[in-house]
Amino acid sequence: MATSKPPSSFSWAVPEELGIPPDPLRLRLDFYHQAVEMTFFEGETVTSKVVSVMDVAHALASELSFGSGLLPMESIWWRNTRGGPVVAIYVKPHIRQLALQKDIKKPPKRYKVPMPGLIFLCRAGAPPWVFAVKNKPKKETDIVYRAPLANIHANGRSCAGSHKYPAQLDNMVESFFTSFFSATADLRDRSKQFPENVIHLWEFLNGKKKYPLVDLVNLCVIRDLLNMEMD
Repeated sequence: MATSKPPSSFSWAVPEELGIPPDPLRLRLDFYHQAVEMTFFEGETVTSKVVSVMDVAHALASELSFGSGLLPMESIWWRNTRGGPVVAIYVKPHIRQLALQKDIKKPPKRYKVPMPGLIFLCRAGAPPWVFAVKNKPKKETDIVYRAPLANIHANGRSCAGSHKYPAQLDNMVESFFTSFFSATADLRDRSKQFPENVIHLWEFLNGKKKYPLVDLVNLCVIRDLLNMEMD
């Protein structure tokens, strides 16, 4: 749709004393509840058309350049989110030193516990999201399990407390395991054998060499992690 309409009413004013010529309006986007209207101003001619939100997003994104840089070892995917880039890191099964802080006035209780394979969803300087897997993921339908750990919400997001996480993602996993775990958080539904308290599982596994994979509690599939909101 084209009309002849002076666009001067859409020009923003520049103080005359600056000696800068007027800056005429060239294009405007109007966002309605169900549509986006794009208006062009060329001389005395004004042209409008309806465009999609995706068209606008793609046009703006074409001016941007994205790159992951060097990713941490065992990274399995990367994606950009509204809160910033997120890197998924696969952590092989490993025996971990876990420190449980029961009383702030006393030293933490320490356990040496075998862990299953884990997935850390990491964002620089932020608490990671932590999940368990039986094997390194190869397809989107692979099952994801609840991590048999404390300080983790039901959706997999970890609770940092006073712990400060590093900006370098290479250090994120070790930073997580060197923090103190709390005995006051929700500790349920992370173990089939000990559904009420995952710390009982730690006590049972303390000093053992291998994690019993049959004890893992189902949560979702890899596709859900790829698409999950992390804000």
